[in-house]
Amino acid sequence: MTQADILDLFMNAMYVAFKLAAPVLIASIIIGLIVAIFQAATQIHEQTLTFVPKVLVIALMLLILGAWMINIISEFFGMIFEKIAGM
Repeated sequence: MTQADILDLFMNAMYVAFKLAAPVLIASIIIGLIVAIFQAATQIHEQTLTFVPKVLVIALMLLILGAWMINIISEFFGMIFEKIAGM
């Protein structure tokens, strides 16, 4: 395996990681902003008020996107095993 192959593999791994993390992180940021605006408007500064909605939205996102995430990961590992078999 050449250095270019290894760099390509790491680049693909980072792309897959960003692709899997992006929807969950974006949803978490949006919920955090909504809760922050609500807290600023009502002057309620309770820590659990930010934690509980984020956990619920992240769990919902994982339930909705779980099959897609598993498909992306299995394609990535299939590509890795093909490269290993080709060595």
